[in-house]
Amino acid sequence: MELETDYSLSQINELADKVYHINDQGAAIASGSFLNDGMVIVPASMKTVATIAYGIGDNLIARAADVAIKEQRKLIIVPRETPLSVIHLENLTKLAKVGAQIIPPMPAFYSHPKTIQDLVNHQTMKVAPANGPRAQRKKTGRDGSNRDVCGIAIPQES
Repeated sequence: MELETDYSLSQINELADKVYHINDQGAAIASGSFLNDGMVIVPASMKTVATIAYGIGDNLIARAADVAIKEQRKLIIVPRETPLSVIHLENLTKLAKVGAQIIPPMPAFYSHPKTIQDLVNHQTMKVAPANGPRAQRKKTGRDGSNRDVCGIAIPQES
């Protein structure tokens, strides 16, 4: 995350209501009894997409996605790679056939973005409504600012 954003891992963790270790297969979100509106994986590597498409729940992200599929909850995949090979497209198609929504991060130039942040905001507004009305609710942060309510599963040092 530090390579792709201006945020450190600790700053990203501060945004989350709960942070899980990537290998915590016993985490609440790995169980169908953990009620939620759905799951968004952004960015989703093609390795993660393949792992989910073939039901290999070898880490918490893949396991939680597997639970979303079996419980027929929303699963939104925002793939990161380009170009896509036939194998990538087949894996994404397989997920779409079981109900996942695929939302590629395509820049929208019709909105006349002036900054990269404008492009990011546009993509965020494509993903948030797809996850349902609760995805747009805000929660007051510790500093008094509004922030999105979120949970993050991030690989952490053991």
